[in-house]
Amino acid sequence: MLVRIPYFHREVRTDLRRWQPGPAGALPLGAAFAFGWTPCVGPVLASILTTAAGTATVGRGALLLFVYSLGLGLPFLLVARGMARGSGRMRWFRRHSRRIEIAGGVLLVGMGVAMMSGGWTVLMSRFLGFYARLGWPPI
Repeated sequence: MLVRIPYFHREVRTDLRRWQPGPAGALPLGAAFAFGWTPCVGPVLASILTTAAGTATVGRGALLLFVYSLGLGLPFLLVARGMARGSGRMRWFRRHSRRIEIAGGVLLVGMGVAMMSGGWTVLMSRFLGFYARLGWPPI
């Protein structure tokens, strides 16, 4: 790390061995996960729900929610599948974790500079124009 701020390195964890495996433990674990993710997922889900409610047909609204659900759930399924295939592949991430961390930091700083300079709006307007030519989202 270039700058270490101890406050940002803290963790709060619960002992997962307290929860029973299976359906009985899924509810409290899911509730804890939802509580932690609400600030991240909430605004996007609210936007999707608002857009879906304003669509011309129920099918289009359902399609928006389906695609949102795929985008939210598919990465978790892919990670679970990757973890099930073995931890041998995780060695690559451990070996390159410092480079990945630096690349992520550079990407965040670059995005921040782009947002402050207006470059982000230009980039996103190009993407929106591309999606509009494709007729996406289907509303």
